[in-house]
This record gives sequence, structure tokens and C-alpha cells, in this order.
Amino acid sequence: MEYCAHFEPAEEGGFVITFPDFGWGVSQGDGEDDARMMALAGLQTMLQHLIRKGEEIPAPGVHRGRKFRSIELPALDSMKVELYLRFRASGMTKAELARQLGIPKTNVDRLFDLKRRTRLEQMEAAFRVLGKRIRIQVLDAA
Repeated sequence: MEYCAHFEPAEEGGFVITFPDFGWGVSQGDGEDDARMMALAGLQTMLQHLIRKGEEIPAPGVHRGRKFRSIELPALDSMKVELYLRFRASGMTKAELARQLGIPKTNVDRLFDLKRRTRLEQMEAAFRVLGKRIRIQVLDAA
């Protein structure tokens, strides 16, 4: 899962970073590498905020131009966001998901929490309850 970030050169140097798909949130980085790290942290924060509030996550749009950079989520974060999206689309309640997984309802939120590590087996089980399965694909590094 990846989103485009807009890197606007700042007068004092570095970049001001925004995400056009979200319409809110801003970050800043001193140089290209720092700005990319700040963009990833900002993206994770925005996604986590939407998940905690139970709100819709915008689909990644296509943005072109020299000021745009693709920011890719780490694999586990991508999996958690995908699980959240599938959960919302299912219409299932957290209580029902917890019951089918055999876990306390409070543990369901941990499945979606980008700051918590979750075992792959738990993620697979949650996707199965939603009628989905995880498929892993390995690509050449760009």
C-alpha cells in the first residue's frame, strides 16, 4: 500500500510534505531522506487516526509530477490497513469478529493498531473470518 506525498521545497531548505489524498496533515523534512522518513511517519499517523475513529480511509490516488514521491507502508502496516478496510466493508461488528476469533473484544483494536506488532497467524485468522486470505508477493527492489 502506498500513497503519493507532495514535496514542496521550503524557503529555508528541505521540504514541506502534504498528502493530497487526505486533504489534511502536514510534515516537514530537512532533506530528501529526512523528508521521506517524516512523510512515512505522517502517513502512519493519519491512517492510525482514521482507524481509531472508525472512519473511512481514502483510496490512494494517482498523482504525477516532479514534486510527488511515492511513500510505501511497511508490510505489516499495509496488512493492518487492508484488514481494517475489509472489516469495514464486511459490516461485521468488532464484537462479532472477536467472538469468531475467540479473543476478547479489546484485542480486536490491536489487530488494526499500526504501533503494535501482530503475529502473522493472528492476521491470517482475522482475514479468514472475513472470507479473505493473505497472499505474499516478492518483487525486485527499485
